[in-house]
Amino acid sequence: MFCKEAIKLVTELDMHEDIRPFNEQVMRQVFEEMQTLYEANLTDSNAIQNGNSALLPSVHFRHTALLRNKRCVLAYLYHRIRRLRQMRWELGSILPTEITVNLLNAEVQWFQNYNKSLATYMRSIGDDHGLNLTVNMSPPKTLYVEVKCLSDFGKLELDDGEVITLKKNTYHLLPRATCEPLIRQGILEHHNA
Repeated sequence: MFCKEAIKLVTELDMHEDIRPFNEQVMRQVFEEMQTLYEANLTDSNAIQNGNSALLPSVHFRHTALLRNKRCVLAYLYHRIRRLRQMRWELGSILPTEITVNLLNAEVQWFQNYNKSLATYMRSIGDDHGLNLTVNMSPPKTLYVEVKCLSDFGKLELDDGEVITLKKNTYHLLPRATCEPLIRQGILEHHNA
């Protein structure tokens, strides 16, 4: 059936919030279907040029199926890249291994290039030190926040030079700018007293 495999790619995106392993098998089947449709259209268009206009509706139908397959494939690829870009802002410049194992080499390369571009831009704005746009995703109400450590992290040096040890189930009052990346990584969590 036309476009059945391509629709599987799009429905896979709706079923999962995270990035699943790249569906290479279905993608290959879609490309094979597109190749078959293209070759059938090429044969029929040559017949149409020789005067057989009865084949025109079938050429148009197959061409529409080709365009639909192309849109589904592009939507699948674009959605994966959009999720990667979102993860960069939420998790930082290093992705967890459970996500990176699901990526293609081209997607890993795109993510690294996006990191470089974003870092270059952040260094170019602000004062001499640049401006980290990923720190405060929403405006902070206070400069310090009380956090609970969820895992043994080790030593953390603050901006003022003070070194603290982050051990599991300990509570700390830290500058928001320092602990926001650690909260996004799952090392710390906000503690509401």
